[in-house]
Amino acid sequence: MSTRNISLNEPLLILSLLAIDTYVFYAFRSSFKNWRYYNLAKYFFFILNIFGYTGLYFLYKNFTNAPLGASLLPNMFIGFFFAFFIFKIVLMLVFLAEDILRLMQFFISSIKFFLSKTTRPKSIPGRRNFIRQAGLVIAAIPFSSMLYGVTNGRYNFKVKKIKIAFPNLPKAFNGFKIVQISDVHTGSFDNKDAIIDGINLINQQNADVVLFTGDLVNNDSRELEPFIDEFKKIKAKNGVYSVLGNHDYGDYKKWNSAIEKLENQKLLLKYQKEMNFELLNNENVIFDIGGEQICIVGVENWGRKPFPQLGDLDKALKGVEDVPFKVLMSHDPTHWTKKVISHKTHFDLTLAGHTHGMQFGIEIPGFKWSPAKFIYPKWAGLYQEAKQYLYVNRGFGFIGYPGRAGIWPEITVIELSTKSQSAENITISA
Repeated sequence: MSTRNISLNEPLLILSLLAIDTYVFYAFRSSFKNWRYYNLAKYFFFILNIFGYTGLYFLYKNFTNAPLGASLLPNMFIGFFFAFFIFKIVLMLVFLAEDILRLMQFFISSIKFFLSKTTRPKSIPGRRNFIRQAGLVIAAIPFSSMLYGVTNGRYNFKVKKIKIAFPNLPKAFNGFKIVQISDVHTGSFDNKDAIIDGINLINQQNADVVLFTGDLVNNDSRELEPFIDEFKKIKAKNGVYSVLGNHDYGDYKKWNSAIEKLENQKLLLKYQKEMNFELLNNENVIFDIGGEQICIVGVENWGRKPFPQLGDLDKALKGVEDVPFKVLMSHDPTHWTKKVISHKTHFDLTLAGHTHGMQFGIEIPGFKWSPAKFIYPKWAGLYQEAKQYLYVNRGFGFIGYPGRAGIWPEITVIELSTKSQSAENITISA
């Protein structure tokens, strides 16, 4: 297994983490030093930090050694690291905001003293009980949510059903059911039974076709080996089709040679065939019912650099230019924004993934939010522009943070309709 040398960024990261810990600890001490349980809380804080840095160690090992699979205990520690880190960040921001306010109050009092000779301010005002208590409550919300995401949320599969009407859809395909899955990331899984449940849920949708929009693995094609027989069980009336995501190229692992990396790519293609996934590498497939046709077009990954930009729409469209209805599979929603909408060929529906909804956020009826929106304007769900639709799947698996909080793993069911109606979104719990 290959490793990489420690870079300058890693010591800087450790120093930054220690600086955050130091600030939070001293802010906590100044706020709670008179609390009767302060000593107990202080030692508890240190113990939690030990757990957190243990998780950071496992996370570092995962990124340097690129393991072929995950296990429960390291995933728990890694998840705790992320949860406790966010807890400290939120607490730090609350304390920092109060510190700035206290300094401003002291500065204003000092100015008043020099200008009007009022009572000299003796010191910076102390922290207010309300602020420190509010800080703990606010920080506890994402902390507890992320812990839930690690223990329960990551396999909390949800089926999202969407019905979309298209005026140019051939009548023979009215009610045609597409099931989309994306971003499996098999190298992150530590519970095979949960994956079997997810696959059973896919099959329960009775799909006309299953479309997988990339990222089967994290780094190495061999991550798939324990799950080949399970993913082979995915069934659809017209087959299972797939495209490649940015992780499927093996770019995030240090290979001993270009040949070794190429062999890894060949292995992924071999495994996809064994799973009965038909890979569309800038290719297409036509479905025909009674002489009426639609086509599925699949392109390789195309995203903002440094992500691979290998998707070739013109090549993928060869032979289907005259098919009246086209569904495009493209892993990264950036492709839709940058290339697909403006392309001379009209794509009625594009299916993407990639963002995972950052595996953390809030989704309630009428409102959704995730930090992913600051990176990807089209980050989850259904979008429409220039009479074209884009659906961004939230992902089946997870990577990095081994959990899902608020943004649950998704199986999408899209029913095509010829009826004149707007898109209807229905969410069903798994």
